[in-house]
Amino acid sequence: MNVQIDQRIADKLSILPLKPGVYFYKDKSGEIIYIGKAAILRNRVRQYFQKSRYRDPKTDALIREIDDLEWMEVESEIDALFLEAELIRRYLPRYNILLRDDKALVYVRIDYDSDYPTVSFTRRPLDDGARYFGPYMSVLAIRQALKLLRRVFPYATKRQPNQKRASLHYHLGLDPGLEEGRTTLEEYRANLRKLIAYITGKRLSIVKDIEKEMKQAAKNEDFEQAAKLRDQLNSLKRLSQQIVFSDKEFLDISKDQGLNELSELLSLKHFPKRIEGYDISHMQGSDVVASMVVFTNGVSNKTQYRKFKTKNDINNDFFNMNETIYRRFSPNHINGWGAPDLVLIDGGKGQLDAAIKARDQRESKDVPFIGLAKREEQIVIDINRSEVVLNHDCMRRLRGHAVMSDNYILVTLPKSSNVVKLLQRVRDESHRFAVSYHSTLKTKRVTVSLLEEIPGIGPATRIKLIKKYGSLKNMATVDEAELIQIVGPKKARDIRDLLLSVKL
Repeated sequence: MNVQIDQRIADKLSILPLKPGVYFYKDKSGEIIYIGKAAILRNRVRQYFQKSRYRDPKTDALIREIDDLEWMEVESEIDALFLEAELIRRYLPRYNILLRDDKALVYVRIDYDSDYPTVSFTRRPLDDGARYFGPYMSVLAIRQALKLLRRVFPYATKRQPNQKRASLHYHLGLDPGLEEGRTTLEEYRANLRKLIAYITGKRLSIVKDIEKEMKQAAKNEDFEQAAKLRDQLNSLKRLSQQIVFSDKEFLDISKDQGLNELSELLSLKHFPKRIEGYDISHMQGSDVVASMVVFTNGVSNKTQYRKFKTKNDINNDFFNMNETIYRRFSPNHINGWGAPDLVLIDGGKGQLDAAIKARDQRESKDVPFIGLAKREEQIVIDINRSEVVLNHDCMRRLRGHAVMSDNYILVTLPKSSNVVKLLQRVRDESHRFAVSYHSTLKTKRVTVSLLEEIPGIGPATRIKLIKKYGSLKNMATVDEAELIQIVGPKKARDIRDLLLSVKL
């Protein structure tokens, strides 16, 4: 195919960097239609426009639609791999869907909560309590990336039945050596948390944490631990030199289509760098909780998440939302957490009204509030109080429409639009976080209730058991000898009898 290159694209091709990164192509409407990763951006992107290069019909169709291109530089191919996956999950570009082979998609599976955590790969995630990351388009690339990361964060890949001695992988520095107690389960899980953080795009925070731990170990004169952390830090930094073929922290705010379009659509006074999402979760008014999730530059920022337990269990979402927002916008929390650039409420007019009333009571009227109604995924705007102004030209350009309902505007955009995808990510994450917290409280309440039935198990002992095991189900997996060390032989037997009598 004879490729006619627009001068604007030709100019960009001439300044592409000789660094790893992620590139994305846009059509005439500005929609992102394809995202890819590159070990060397200049080489990879230019290949698309070489006249002599053979391409299949789908790739030819992609190139005909390219009207613009952009890219993000990263430090290593591993970072590019994880960033590519994150951006594809964000935008679902149609050519990534067309060009992919479903059989090639792979997930990373980490059964973090088991008594022998392993890291493995699978093509089909299950609801088995393990943590899944992905999907990733390149099986070979993700395997190579995890192989390199294993040198930095050693992990086990499978559990051998009746294995008593540490495997060869331990002596090679690739396995924690749980079999011989070379590493405790607590230390191993701490290491896995760092691995998970890297996969989910928190490389810089990991480096800072390791540096902090290393300095503390040296201060405590634990020089062996300080040396281990130093070696881990050096290995982490050397990843940029490895050949692999979110990382999220590399996301350039100016490249996030959803944030740019949302800011224009709502005529926001300030770019929505910090978006907070809220949801309520309960079971018919019991164990009522609320979640606050934070997206910084369009990316979930879990270190900023907060959860609220309502002061009274009331089966009224409007009341509960009002209490949550009133507490969040207290002077202490504003000073400690900062103020959001935009608040997204999970719900329609009623939930949004309750939230805005609480905001106004706290005299924070300048913070924009909108809702996202589940049924039609409509953006809900209070005409007089949301502190936003709907840009009708932008809405029409995004192929949306609006209807009036009382003092509210209900905006409907295509579900494939970047704005809807962004808001859905915030809303779905706030829902997940709220449900997770509610389930935790419910489990603890049931556990406390059952433990209260055992004579001699007082409040202090119940707190100790719940803090260590979390639930009766977890308690049932431990040996009686371990319980004896905590509560003594008689109480341990009573607990074991209770566990045997309860269907877990």
